[in-house]
Amino acid sequence: MATFREIGERGLVEMIRRTVLRDGSPDALTDDASVIPRGSGDLVVCTDALTFERHMPKGMTYEQLGWMAAAANVSDLASMGAKPTGLLASLNVPEDMDVRDICDIMSGIDQCAEFGETYVIGGDTKPGTGTVAVTAIGDMEGRRPMTRGCARPGDVIAVTGPLGGPAAGFRAIEAGIDLPDSVATLMAPIPRVKEGIALASTGLVSSCIDLSDGLSTCVRTICKESGVGAIIEWDLLPADEGVSVISEKLGIPEKDMLMDWGGEYELLFTFDRKDLD
Repeated sequence: MATFREIGERGLVEMIRRTVLRDGSPDALTDDASVIPRGSGDLVVCTDALTFERHMPKGMTYEQLGWMAAAANVSDLASMGAKPTGLLASLNVPEDMDVRDICDIMSGIDQCAEFGETYVIGGDTKPGTGTVAVTAIGDMEGRRPMTRGCARPGDVIAVTGPLGGPAAGFRAIEAGIDLPDSVATLMAPIPRVKEGIALASTGLVSSCIDLSDGLSTCVRTICKESGVGAIIEWDLLPADEGVSVISEKLGIPEKDMLMDWGGEYELLFTFDRKDLD
């Protein structure tokens, strides 16, 4: 049997999906969040976990880690077009960790919940090595969920904002370059809640995904789930101002920062070309 290291996260997710899916499952488990149909409007639920070891770049505070853990989930709701209705947080933290730092994590989660116009409604704590897991619940409020699997040949691909900020911010921290705006996109990403709701409200979006796994990976995901291909117009990609600065100072290709870096929280969506206006 292969190991996690050998098959990678996406390979493991696919194996888990095949393991748990059975007749009557309410969702195919192929999107940023799962949809639970109900009469008054679909319920949307997602979960994500961050670790102290892997997800805290140099200079990140515990409060920012809490924000990011919540934002990863709120962004998944946004990609479906759901309004957040509650967050649950589970902390797995070292027993010798200062309780003020633990409260800072929860403060960051709560601040992101407030940004999404919702609340922390529960959770759990356990001693451990350092993991912050958040579950987010959302309501479609009668809108049709935006999924990854309905893009059509000829659709336009668009994003909600500039890309490459987290990559530029990370490189800036490593090299001691002053790029506070780019660093902010890395440390405290803004989930596009209002944009997601607005897009879903149009009824014109054929597919949508948040860019937390990076542009190239997410485009491939849309293509795989929709059974289509894609052409990306490099000259039309909106770039964070820090991308050109880092490329010039450190020689890192702009394309690498725009295409292959995770941690983006803009939304990528597709729609029929005739609806451009």
